[in-house]
Amino acid sequence: MSFDSAIKALSLDALKFVKDDHVIGLGSGRAASTFVKTLSRFVKTQSSKIKCVPTSTQIKLVAEKGNLPLIEVDQVEYIDVVFDGADQIDKNKYLIKGGGGALLRENILMSLARKIVILADETKFVNNFNRSVPVEILPIARRGVQSQIKRLTGSSPSLRELERGYAFVTENGNFILDCNFGVIKNPKSLQQRILQIPGVLEVGIFTKKPDVIYKAKSNGKFDVLT
Repeated sequence: MSFDSAIKALSLDALKFVKDDHVIGLGSGRAASTFVKTLSRFVKTQSSKIKCVPTSTQIKLVAEKGNLPLIEVDQVEYIDVVFDGADQIDKNKYLIKGGGGALLRENILMSLARKIVILADETKFVNNFNRSVPVEILPIARRGVQSQIKRLTGSSPSLRELERGYAFVTENGNFILDCNFGVIKNPKSLQQRILQIPGVLEVGIFTKKPDVIYKAKSNGKFDVLT
């Protein structure tokens, strides 16, 4: 099942949220990459003056190839609009993010955003979250956080690893625990309980609701949810 044509179409539509002199937050992942390429072409043809804040090296490289002007998040007090993807979106429009490991930076950008636009295909939409939740932690707290999450929730968090058993390290120098909580019926409560554990830096449950959600469909069309 391919959603490529729908993601290209919605990326074009999402350009209507980009205005001259805007500071734009660029999320990570497949849909975000498609949008960044579309944005690059738009800026060239329209001579728009914008500044872009990337959430990861992955999206930074895509933006650099498109000659988009880049700045760091600590150079701005706010972001006009963030364009990002999601690993899952539930019935409350909460998000699970962090499949690519950029959850901490993504949440920082969203906290500064005046508008959040999410781009996702229809397979990401569920009534209740049912996939693993990434939790970014300080490396020195790994064993303690694993133990406390298990005691708190009954789940068994696993350290995200690369090939040959090397730990996955985020761009912030931290580890990620992937936590399978089964079906999550109260994500906000779960998020808050885990955030209270010393050593936890970010939980991949985002409860700040997007302003606009694009849903790409397999027939090449898309829906816009507000």
